[in-house]
Parts: sequence; structure tokens; C-alpha cells
Amino acid sequence: MPATGPHATLMPNSSATMPRARPCATLDQHPQTARHPRCVPIRPEYQHNYGVLYIQGAGRHTIESLQETKATRQYICMAASPLPRWAPTPSPTRPLRSTSSSTVVASWRGWSACQLSPIFFPRRTSEPCTPSPANGVAAGGDRREESCVPEVFLTWEDLSVTVKNGRKDPVVILDGLSGYARPGEVLALMGPSGCGKTTLLDALAGRLEPSMKGRGDILINGRREKLAFGTSAYVTQENVLMATLTVAEAVRYSAQLQLPDSMSPSEKRSRADDAIKQMGLAAVAETRIGGRARKGISGGQQKRVSICIELLASPALIFLDEPTSGLDSAASYHVMSRIAGIARRGGTTVVAAIHQPSSEVFQLFHGLCLLAKGRTVYFGPASKAIEFFDSNGFPCPMRRNPSDHFLRMINTDFEESDEGSTVDMPHAAKVIQTLMASSVSLGTLRSEVEVSRTIKKGTCIIQKRQATFLTKSVVLTKRSMVNMYRDIGYYWLRFAIYIGLFLTIGTIFLNVGYTYASIQARASMLMYTSTFVTMMAIGSFPSFVEDMKIFEKEWLTGHYGVTEFVIANTLSSTLYLGLISILPAAIAYYLTGLQRGIGHFLFFASTLWACTILVEGMMMIVAAIVPDFILGVVTGSGIQGLLMLNAGFFRLPSDLPKPVWKYPTYYISYHKYTTQALYKNEFQGLVFENLGEPRGYNISGQFILKNNLQVEMGHSKWVDLEILLGMIIIYRLLFLVIIKVSEIAKPMIKGMVAKV
Repeated sequence: MPATGPHATLMPNSSATMPRARPCATLDQHPQTARHPRCVPIRPEYQHNYGVLYIQGAGRHTIESLQETKATRQYICMAASPLPRWAPTPSPTRPLRSTSSSTVVASWRGWSACQLSPIFFPRRTSEPCTPSPANGVAAGGDRREESCVPEVFLTWEDLSVTVKNGRKDPVVILDGLSGYARPGEVLALMGPSGCGKTTLLDALAGRLEPSMKGRGDILINGRREKLAFGTSAYVTQENVLMATLTVAEAVRYSAQLQLPDSMSPSEKRSRADDAIKQMGLAAVAETRIGGRARKGISGGQQKRVSICIELLASPALIFLDEPTSGLDSAASYHVMSRIAGIARRGGTTVVAAIHQPSSEVFQLFHGLCLLAKGRTVYFGPASKAIEFFDSNGFPCPMRRNPSDHFLRMINTDFEESDEGSTVDMPHAAKVIQTLMASSVSLGTLRSEVEVSRTIKKGTCIIQKRQATFLTKSVVLTKRSMVNMYRDIGYYWLRFAIYIGLFLTIGTIFLNVGYTYASIQARASMLMYTSTFVTMMAIGSFPSFVEDMKIFEKEWLTGHYGVTEFVIANTLSSTLYLGLISILPAAIAYYLTGLQRGIGHFLFFASTLWACTILVEGMMMIVAAIVPDFILGVVTGSGIQGLLMLNAGFFRLPSDLPKPVWKYPTYYISYHKYTTQALYKNEFQGLVFENLGEPRGYNISGQFILKNNLQVEMGHSKWVDLEILLGMIIIYRLLFLVIIKVSEIAKPMIKGMVAKV
């Protein structure tokens, strides 16, 4: 006779009854019942185990010999719980530990987590790796599988971070923190604004700025090592996305960059589309992301796109900085529940810095690290945080969100202005001191860290395969060309201005002829044309800055390298620069009546084309160094003005002061070689009337070049063009070097600006 009552034993096929719980029909018999919101599948990992199951409102029930087959799944249907929604319950996805290895304690809600596509769930390394298509359905044909990434057990001990504060003593941001993050769990970093959540996340991810100095031990599976590609992902608080792309395009391009070439394009596309559906973005898949020039998807949807992109490679370690910012409560819960499902199903380690989660989101967390003023106030299971506060004399009021209570108790920002407040609360500084001194918290943390240092020591990280250098270069070139085509401020606005200004130039200098006065007119027209074309490159600087932000984010994540980015940017921009240079140049050239001949025009257009490419490279260097848009525009304008002034037009080369201005500025100015090439192309072979002499002798263009314009005649115009092409290569190589050192230069510039 089966036992009944609050401690009844439930057999797999038993008809025993229990309060508030009963066996449910199998999935194959009644699939509609199995999809009931309170119907929870018994998880496969609990097969053949004796354990304990937590059921909300039903107490603890021993489960004996739980078994599951592929054909039949046992379900337990849960009755409505009388507990309020704020009541502290086990995390929906967090398996609570027990003292016996054969005992399983789990939360019922986690088993009813949303159904997720296998694209986000790599198999654990304890299981054999088998190929599986992106949509989770067995496909015909063979496909090589990606390298398995082992579970990541992250620990840190006595971690401190300081930042330089000018001439003053360094400011301490983090002070002696210790903790750990386990595979299959979600660790939440919480605390008031300015407590050091993001800094701790950056320190663990190895992304501290050069101005910050970290000290302490950060171990990956008990070892000091860097995370290889595909092992970790970092979702920043700021949504750094290409505004001109649609949601589907952004995710698909990222899939082509991250996933290996062993996967076919259709498989990559399928994985990207499934990821979009899992993040609830199918309705806006064909909508552009939007930015400063055009409205697109909402900020919350952009956040989901950012998360979607970083999870494509199924990383073993995920860092999330404010993943719920910009999301409403429902979207926050759905996003975090999917992330918690990823952690549970794939053995993924998740560390999330979150500001103030709702009570439902808070229940998704396995661990909680509560910070205040850069120090740890509480570290341990999230489900025991309320008990911890209660045991120290700060109980959470009924029906209050636990996270609200925690943050209110340790926030010291508004204590000075609480004189007129009607809320009777203990002093936050005393609360922090009391909690930090808790021997229970300190002792538990020390013991856990000591265990975590050896639990997985020696497990190495295997780097995942990714796309080849050629594939990345091609994909980046395509994406860049699409971006440049759709961004009106990149080249099309410049193209329209070029057309209008070159029409103005052509009408002002209309048919200058071959008189003595035409000598100065031709020289002025050529000089203004070349300088105006180069100065207009500043108009694209905002787009350069956006491209650099996207590059830095994807480069730090390991999606591609600097070389691929430079090659793609050069190839994609060269075509557009040729278009916007040659067509307007033809208008000005023939209206002015410059030297006839298709060869002369092609050289004129080629020189302007090369000059614009060169200046684009220079402005990209400025965008890589200068962290601010306005400072970048001022810096780029200043550099171009300096080089233009020493090009030999406004002041003849023989009249330039030799120190600095002639040596070396005159010889490194690209305007010098541009104007000299255009002068030689125009004046050589022409004869002008000499109105300055009474006899009326004609003057050759060769004489004008040598004496009036002081052009270097020791080499031909083709040499000047070759020098410009060489400077293009030098500027692009310099761009590569600048990117490598820009992370050091940027904090210095920021510090100089802050002092001013």
C-alpha cells in the first residue's frame, strides 16, 4: 500500500498520491498536458538517483529510482502555490546541493524553463562530441564538428584594482575581493552605482584599461591562462552595433565571422536565424538596427541583438554587463531565463553585472556577489541572501523584492539628504560594516575559494576553430560595403557636395584660356581642387568613429584581427572614393578647359583618387587615437591645415623657413606631391602669352613650373603619383601599428583632457 502524506515516496510508475503533486501523463500520450505551464519534466541527469525534489508549496518528497527513457518522460504537474511571488524560493535553474552525491535537490521552476534551440548548448566535455545541425534536426551528410570547449571554473582571490588619479594617490576601486563562478550556474554581481560591478567584470574578463592596475589571482580551472577564442563572450553595457544593417544581417555576418569554414553557409545562416528566434527578434529581423541618423529597433531589442551575437559560438564562459538595461520586466525575465537555460544545459559559466533585477529575475540566479564601495558584502547562494541579512539583524520586509531590500540597506549615496525622509532605516555604513564582519560569510567564502582552486585544476582550454583569414576578409569587405552604401553621411553626402562645388569651380574658372592671367588661374584651380577634396574627408569622421567602436568590440572578443579589418576597410572604401572623385573631377576639368587629352584627364582623376585614399587612411589613424568625436575633427583639421600650408603654394619652397617647416614638414606633406603632380600634368607642353614683356615673347609651361611655381623637375609626374601610392601603404601600415598602441595612448589623452 503506497504511503501518503507530506513525506510520501513517489515511484516512477506508482499510483501514490501526494499533496499538491501527482504523476502526469507522458509526453507521447498527452503532449498538450506536458506543455502545461506547471508541468515539469524530470531531468535526465537525475536518472537512477535517489534524491529530494523541492516543490513549491508541497514540502520535500523523496524520489526513489527515478528513470527516464527516450520514448517516455515522466512529468510532475504542480498545483498553484499559496506562497506570494516575492517569497524566497530556490532558483528556477539552480540545483541546490546536498551532502550526499546520490541526493538531488532541484527547483521545480527551472525544469519548466522555456524550450531552447540546441544552437546555444554545446555538449559537455564528459560526453562524446557528435555532429548536430544548427536547427537540432539530424541532417544527411557528414559535417565536421567544432572543437569541444571544457567547462570553465572561474575563481579570483584577493583581487584589487586601482586607477591613477593624476598626481594624487591612486583611487581604490576594488579592495581584496574573492569569489568563484561555477559551470552551469549564473553568478550575479550586484550593488549600488559606483560599487565596482563593471570593474570586477572587466578584471575577470581581462579588459581593464591601461590606466587601471589589478592585483590578485584570477584562475581558469585552477590555472593562470588566457581564454582562447570561443571560450568566453563579453556583452557590453553599451550596444555597439552597425546601425545600417538589419537584425538578421548583423547576426548572419557575425555567424560567418565566428563559425568555422567546416560549416556550410546554409548551416551558419540556420544557426543565426535560430538565435534570432530564441531572443524573440523574429518580428524585427528585417528591420534596420538604426542609430544617430535613422530610427530603428528599440534599445531593449538592440541589447538582445548584442547578446544573440555573442552567444553564436556557444562559449563556455559568458560575461554580461547590465544585460537587462533597456528591457521591460517581461523581456528581462525572458532574456535571463534563456541565459540561465544556456548555463544549465550547456554547462556554461555565466557572470552578470546587474543593477536591480525584478523578483522573478532574481530567482534565476544561482550565486550572488553583493558589493559596496569596492568590497564584498555578501557572497554565496542567492537563495540564502535573505537568510543572511535576517541573521545579521536586517530582515527583508514582507512582499518586498529582495534585490530592492539589499541595495537600499547598503546604499550610502543619499544618507546626507535623509533629514526630511519619513523612512526609518539603519545607517548604511553600519549595515555594510556589520555584514562585512559576518564570520559566516567570510568563513564560507574562504572555504569555497580554497576548494575551487583545486576542483578542476589542470583542465586546459581548447581553442575553437573559426573562419579562415580569407573568409573573414571577404565577409568584412561585404559588410563594410553595405554599410558605406546605406550610410548617407559616409560618402553620398560628400558626393553631392563635390558635385555642387566642382560645378562652382568649373563656372568660376570657365575656359581660362592660355593668356598670362590663366597661369595663376590654373595653379589656383588645381590647388583648391586637391585641398578641398582632402579636407572633405573630415565629413566622414563620425562614421569612422562608429566603425572603430565596432572594430574594437569585435577585435577584443576575437572575431577577427587588425589585418582583416584594415584590408576590408581599404578595399571597400577604394571603390566609393573612386566614384566620388572621378565624376566630379570630370565636371571641373572640362568646364575649366584644362589640357585636352584623355591621358591628362585620367592622370588628373587618378591623382585626386589617390589623395582621397591617403587622407582616409590618415583620418582612420586619428579616429584610432583620439577617443572623442569633436577632438578628432579638430585634430584632423589641424593636421591637414598644417600640411597644406607647407605644400609650396601659399609660400614658395625657397621662402619656407628651413627648420621644421621645410625640413621635414614640406617633404612629408602629401599636398606637395599632389600639387606638383597636377602642375606637371597641366603645364608641361603648354605655351602662354607673356604680357609682362614688351616684345610679347611666349612662355613655356616648363619655364612656369621651374621658376614661377618652383616645382621639382628632377623627376616626372609619375614619380609623384608613385610617392602618393607609397604613402597610402605607409599610412595603412601605420594604422596597424597605431591600433596596437591605441589602448595605451587613449587613457593618456583622456587624462590630459580631464586635467584641462
